[in-house]
Amino acid sequence: MAMHWDVFLDQVQERGEYPSRAEADRAARTVLALLGAHLVGEVRAELAARLPETFALILLNPLQAAEPLSAERFVRATAAWIEGATERTAAWDVGAVLSVAADAAGEELTRQVLLQLPPGYDLLFGRPQDTGPGHSP
Repeated sequence: MAMHWDVFLDQVQERGEYPSRAEADRAARTVLALLGAHLVGEVRAELAARLPETFALILLNPLQAAEPLSAERFVRATAAWIEGATERTAAWDVGAVLSVAADAAGEELTRQVLLQLPPGYDLLFGRPQDTGPGHSP
């Protein structure tokens, strides 16, 4: 079942510590448009089904990515799309939006989403993965 728009934005606003709902909405729209360009097939459709309709449509009609962006480049791209953003504030925006999206998706779907993305996105979703022996903290 899809998360309600008010609940989604309230959580993004709280996690991102945005002073206004408009700022949370701007971050959500930008991050989900970029994320949608990196997901395909059933995984993208399932994630969209769990998001509020407005954000689902953004995820399903993304900007087209020529190539998958690394997590670092994803943050840089977000900064480029949000007026006045720096890489540091964009990382905050990405984390706020993607962690709420992960909560809406649930653990199994989030795992499937992460399988479609380059390494490093687990941290952006607030779901750090233990990569096994020898991993770096």
